[in-house]
Amino acid sequence: MSTKKVTDDSFEQDVIGSSKPVLVDFWAEWCGPCRMIAPALEEISQELGEKVTVVKLNIDENPDAPSRYGVRGIPTMILFKDGKPAATKVGAAPKTQIQGWLEQSLLADRSSPAGSGAL
Repeated sequence: MSTKKVTDDSFEQDVIGSSKPVLVDFWAEWCGPCRMIAPALEEISQELGEKVTVVKLNIDENPDAPSRYGVRGIPTMILFKDGKPAATKVGAAPKTQIQGWLEQSLLADRSSPAGSGAL
């Protein structure tokens, strides 16, 4: 599964209304670091496609969502779970770091289930 393009118009349906977690990559054509991490995000999308949807939002063409979620610098990646921001990573990083952060963020709410009795 490759990354999908989202817009301000499709954000509500594609991200907020998604039944599974969505990683949004806020980027721009002129951003070198954004272009640098794009292949890593494509690979992560293919490897983790059953657990998370990876989407890209061009901030120049779609200014509303970045403004709504406080994106000040790019690349910024925000993981949405149940329609809400759950984790944020700002700046370029190697694939291993991005994937490690994403996998840890995906598991974050499962590591301490309610009612588990663990202290």
